[in-house]
Amino acid sequence: MHVSLRRRSVLGASLAAAALPRRAFAQQKPIRIGVLTDMAGPYAANTGKGSVAGAQLAIEDFAKSHPAIKVELVSADLQLKPDVALAISSGWYDNDGVDLITDVPLSSAAFAIGDLAKNKDKAAIFTGGASADITGSKCGPNHLHWCYDTWSMPHGVVAATVKEGGDTWYFITADYAFGHSLQKDAASFVTGAGGKVLGQALAPFPGTTDFSSFLVQAQASGAKVLGLANGGGDTVNCIKQAAEFGLIKGGMKVAGMLVLTHDVHGMGLQAAQGVSLTEPFYWNTNDGTRAFANRYAKLMPGDMPGSVHAAQYSGIMHYLKAVAAVGADKAKASGKAVIDQMKAMPTEDPLFGKGLVRADGRKIHDMHLFEVKSPEQSKQPWDYYIHKRVIPAAEAFRPLNEGGCPLIKA
Repeated sequence: MHVSLRRRSVLGASLAAAALPRRAFAQQKPIRIGVLTDMAGPYAANTGKGSVAGAQLAIEDFAKSHPAIKVELVSADLQLKPDVALAISSGWYDNDGVDLITDVPLSSAAFAIGDLAKNKDKAAIFTGGASADITGSKCGPNHLHWCYDTWSMPHGVVAATVKEGGDTWYFITADYAFGHSLQKDAASFVTGAGGKVLGQALAPFPGTTDFSSFLVQAQASGAKVLGLANGGGDTVNCIKQAAEFGLIKGGMKVAGMLVLTHDVHGMGLQAAQGVSLTEPFYWNTNDGTRAFANRYAKLMPGDMPGSVHAAQYSGIMHYLKAVAAVGADKAKASGKAVIDQMKAMPTEDPLFGKGLVRADGRKIHDMHLFEVKSPEQSKQPWDYYIHKRVIPAAEAFRPLNEGGCPLIKA
């Protein structure tokens, strides 16, 4: 199997390390971070090169305050195949000196890499993978889950939609671990709020681009709400085709269980307007998010950061602070030692605000309920969201005692 690997050395850290005496430089083992992402598939816009850019910005900022700790970055395309993802990860951990793997926008791959990190005492931070099982039944001592999950993303959307009268639902679901987890959690919120699930359609993943038959089934069900338990390009195609089929004009509400900024960009405001969604990060929220977006745009011209890109910055910054706290040599020797330190330190950055990492590995922060603007409401490029309300961190994520994580004692 041929695996393409792109190696990147971050100039800020490398130049700082180069300034050390030659003997010290020769003895120093760099901290190596691997971004394992989707470079060309349906999740590429939400992760991909933008995830690498988010990591670069974190490493650059860390180098300013800790120039003696050399940090290097590598990246690769997992091709949305669990076996490819595991092969790359094993090679990184065993042969390439990688200490931390991040992103991994494929939940089944995240499960396997979490086990691999534990077995090899390395570290992983999953920002792209979404299944809440990552810190539930699949939790582990060597990995964390940053950004969002399949519990937090539908939680606010379902509650708001049912409250507004959307009490009957039909789901179109990506037929793999992520989609199943997303539908399971969303459906539990629907029934918990007094609504009913009238049916589902399982769409093969990857490879489904024509959702017309599933949309016809949804329309025939008589449900008031079409719940999309998928992501990336699949969500974009579903919403575009739902608009073309007249579902939205016919009165059916579309609720995106995991819709991100780049999905809205891909479908356009004409198709996406009025869609309810939850995100932990939006580039135009405050001065801190806008400053990050401006820096990001210099690396990614014409683009703005999404939640996963911001989570790459946030998660890697917190990891590197923990490396500095325990010492680079100890961090190289034990990924669990760094993860334990990350759990012991509160989190705070200009992108997600204040938060913490729970014992199960779940990163906790506020979430935000948004509604997509109409074309007339948008005042500038990437001006897509109307902020509806803050979902406080204490409410935004699944309670610690409900996840089934083996690390949590009764």
